[in-house]
Amino acid sequence: MTITSERKTEVIEKFRAKDGDTGSPEVQVAILTERISNLTEHLKTHKKDFHSRRGLLVMVGKRRRLLDYVKARNEERYKTLIGELGIRR
Repeated sequence: MTITSERKTEVIEKFRAKDGDTGSPEVQVAILTERISNLTEHLKTHKKDFHSRRGLLVMVGKRRRLLDYVKARNEERYKTLIGELGIRR
């Protein structure tokens, strides 16, 4: 259910803006997207896990707010980010 440290490092390497960048909105959105996809797979097999479902909804809301922030700051970065992550809107 959780993201492994190796996978997290791969995601950070792919979406970082410069060396040492681990907290930019793009990196945060990418990590949240990975966690959301893992949790979605978990909920497909455990349909009655409502505590995890609430956590999923919290993560989706946080990702939405971060994406809105990126879009307000630079719409081109937003478009490339959702294109790379495969998020539709």
